[in-house]
Amino acid sequence: MSETEMSDTNALCPRCAHEAIEHIFDSPVPGVWEVLQCGRCLYLWRTSEPARRTRRDAYPAEFMMTPEDIGTAPEVPAVPPLRTSAA
Repeated sequence: MSETEMSDTNALCPRCAHEAIEHIFDSPVPGVWEVLQCGRCLYLWRTSEPARRTRRDAYPAEFMMTPEDIGTAPEVPAVPPLRTSAA
């Protein structure tokens, strides 16, 4: 994938259509893929994933979110600490 084919970080979030998309990481091999994250819903994706994960017009409707969905979403519980093996 060439530099010009790389994702436009000004594109819309596939999940919530937010415009603030942050570039998180580049592939170890330059120009192969990028990791992007939405500033509102925190959706994270790699640009090499299929269109149903990377493009708003192809994202499954049942997983799309609105600002209201995000604002009223229940808090995600913390991951509990790892168990230690019994002595």
